[in-house]
Amino acid sequence: MRSPRSLVGGSPAAAHTITFDGRELSALPGQSVAAVLWGAGILAWRTTREGGAPRGAFCGIGSCYDCLVTVNGRANQRACLVPARPGDSVTTQEGTGRAELAV
Repeated sequence: MRSPRSLVGGSPAAAHTITFDGRELSALPGQSVAAVLWGAGILAWRTTREGGAPRGAFCGIGSCYDCLVTVNGRANQRACLVPARPGDSVTTQEGTGRAELAV
């Protein structure tokens, strides 16, 4: 039986590491940050501005903004769209992700 991999002759590249709130996670090339977090059993990585309710991926296609994280110090990154790159530091985003706004 032929598989997509056998048709193109590809094989997965080596895994790399990212960190989430200081925890090392294994990521495969091409995975989104959300996929890496899901694979590690992490389902929520943001809190809402009003009330601090936990959020994670909802739509998975970048339309809803529920999956916002801070990547390498940059807030408001959609985890479902951002590719996980070697050495990325991902942190839980609280509220707007911008402490200086004091919201």
